[in-house]
Amino acid sequence: MGIRKKTNKNPPVLSHEFVIQNHADIVSCVAMVFLLGLMFEVTSKFAVLFITVQYNVTISTNEETAVNHFHHGIKDLATIFFYMLVAIIMHAIIQEYVLDKINRKKHFSKTKHSKFNESGQLSAFYLFSFGWGASILLSENFLSNPVSLWEGYPHTLMPFQMKFYYICQLGYWLHALPELYFQKTKKEDIPRQLVYIFLYLVHIAGAYILNLNRLGLVLLVLHYFIELLFHVSRLVYFSNENRQMGFTIWAVLFVLGRLLTLSLSVLTVGFGLATAENQGFDLAAGNFNILFVRNEHAQAQTLKKKQVSSKSKSKKDKANGVNGVNSHGADSPRARKEKSS
Repeated sequence: MGIRKKTNKNPPVLSHEFVIQNHADIVSCVAMVFLLGLMFEVTSKFAVLFITVQYNVTISTNEETAVNHFHHGIKDLATIFFYMLVAIIMHAIIQEYVLDKINRKKHFSKTKHSKFNESGQLSAFYLFSFGWGASILLSENFLSNPVSLWEGYPHTLMPFQMKFYYICQLGYWLHALPELYFQKTKKEDIPRQLVYIFLYLVHIAGAYILNLNRLGLVLLVLHYFIELLFHVSRLVYFSNENRQMGFTIWAVLFVLGRLLTLSLSVLTVGFGLATAENQGFDLAAGNFNILFVRNEHAQAQTLKKKQVSSKSKSKKDKANGVNGVNSHGADSPRARKEKSS
């Protein structure tokens, strides 16, 4: 993430600098248009598509109570777009009223300034997403009953909190694409950032569309907790370079988390779905329990397992300063610690 320099000069209207300096205000106006649309009968039906969660299904448990569930569909794209706008606005608020103030006090170098902004933004997102996701897991009893991860597949119906969680997750990671422009990201950093964003979008959208939302939620919460620990450790390190204990804890949890992710994925996809009675491909019913899908998932997890093995070996070479590949998904714990400085 590049450094945005504030200037007293007013750039030409609709120039690149004008858009970058005022992007939060511009996006806020666009979001306000959708909100104002709710006030008029003519536009309310259109505005509702962007603001509220779609595809509501009411299930009557008995004569007195009814439970609302939701499934996914093409209209979700409109809702995701609106909450992408919300994510851009929240990103700007955190940057201007929290991170920029700290940066001015600490007088970080250009390199640390960029990494501090990145970790500050991601720490806020991971903390929020982990807390929200964990509350859903507890309320739906997914942790106390792991069999529910595959039992009754396809899980086409979701409670409101789970569907809204996925909508917000997709909206957030989509907002990261225009942020590359708004934050003046260096050209050499853009390919790495695009790969990072693309991996999140593919995994989250895959779990959402293939009706593996329960497994996806568990893995996201686990992953976000580990990532939260890393970025908080990096923020602490920037305040005092002698405080490096967080990186050691993160390195251990990173390996354990990847092993647990692999175990849960194999247990759900390789065992649970493979032995389920509801086999075959049925697009109308949302059933994707076929060998091709399971094999593709297994190959992805096998690749992750090989990466974990190489990472655990790299711990033995810490004294020699072994580096990883990049600063996000594919680097070793040692490499991410070094790059934080």
